[in-house]
Amino acid sequence: MGVLNVTPDSFSDGGRFTNIDAAKRHAERMAIEGAAIIDVGGESTRPGATEVGSQQEVDRVVPVIEAIRGTVDLPISIDTSRAPVMRAAVAAGAAIINDVLALQAPGSMQTAVELGVPVCLMHMQGRPRTMQERPRYEDVTGEVLGFLRERVAACIGAGLAREKIIIDPGFGFGKTHAHNVELLANLRQLLDLGLPVLVGLSRKSTLGELTGQTVENRMAASLAAAAIAVMKGAQIVRAHDVRETADALRVVSAVMEAEND
Repeated sequence: MGVLNVTPDSFSDGGRFTNIDAAKRHAERMAIEGAAIIDVGGESTRPGATEVGSQQEVDRVVPVIEAIRGTVDLPISIDTSRAPVMRAAVAAGAAIINDVLALQAPGSMQTAVELGVPVCLMHMQGRPRTMQERPRYEDVTGEVLGFLRERVAACIGAGLAREKIIIDPGFGFGKTHAHNVELLANLRQLLDLGLPVLVGLSRKSTLGELTGQTVENRMAASLAAAAIAVMKGAQIVRAHDVRETADALRVVSAVMEAEND
């Protein structure tokens, strides 16, 4: 899953692709480099991020989705928690909803059910503006798994088909560096839900903590984390550095296939 942030303040690439032509070129480049999904986001969810209104978010993402849907033959996901944005994005051509609030925002559950597209449910302790202030867990993996199990059950109960659900443990969302490392080490436990697992580790601050590298110099750490995640069962990797990540995962896939043979 290639990341396309059309925001001025995302932690890694804020402001780079707010121009529609630049966003379109980046999407086309990611498709060539090996992306299988393009993830478009119009509001930063980094720690301390400022919230924007639904209309502003729609105004950011819809023109980009419309611009790339005709030139990039890949499914587009919309990274949003707001029902009006979900509706507008799917109408514009998005085929997946990627929700960091796991359909807990007002109207989002009903909207997702009505739209009938696949949905990714992510775990987050707290909310983006405050999530990193004092995250606490007795058992981070167990609590993340429990939350996702509850949200999956709620979605199915509301009418969302099980086969349309993806889960994401939410690395960096209301978790300390130690929590993130522990969660990655125990990622295989999430497979108990029998659903595809998406991970977003690319350039995260935990990788900077482990390596001492700035955001723009965390590619090697990001590739290592992606490889570990896939070897522990992740099926979708959300990444900024698409070509390098795709190459790394081709090697991982070959080794895993040989091991199974």
